[in-house]
Amino acid sequence: MASSIPTSSSSSRLIIPALGKLYDGLHDISFALLRVMAGVALAIHGWPKIQDPMKLVGMVESLGFAPGPLWAVLLAATEFIGGILLALGLLTRPAALATTIVLLVTVYFHWIVKSQGYDGAEKSLLWAAMTFLILVRGAGAHSIDRLLKKVF
Repeated sequence: MASSIPTSSSSSRLIIPALGKLYDGLHDISFALLRVMAGVALAIHGWPKIQDPMKLVGMVESLGFAPGPLWAVLLAATEFIGGILLALGLLTRPAALATTIVLLVTVYFHWIVKSQGYDGAEKSLLWAAMTFLILVRGAGAHSIDRLLKKVF
């Protein structure tokens, strides 16, 4: 099935055709910027967790994830290591899948468990949308995956 959304700017379709070259020139780098920023932010967010993942045991068990120590380590590793992998564009789709799952669990945690509704889950929803986009699109042109010529 062909996409109805063009991947490059067709200047005949733009309201300001002169912007077509600008959009085309920024297409790959803008996606790389999104992927790198998402990865760096996740790694920074996961840094305190990776230093002492056992602090998370009670929280993950309260969500029904048992054994808690295993899931606490997986959560910490997914955020920190997954973030680094996203930033580098290495094993990008598996990292994006894992981080998207973690972020959807945080949506549940904030929206349902903590009864914060949309206001509490808003950031997690936005982050999950970003990591899902990366999952679907892959690493992009500026990535280690592309240099290795291997992708999932």
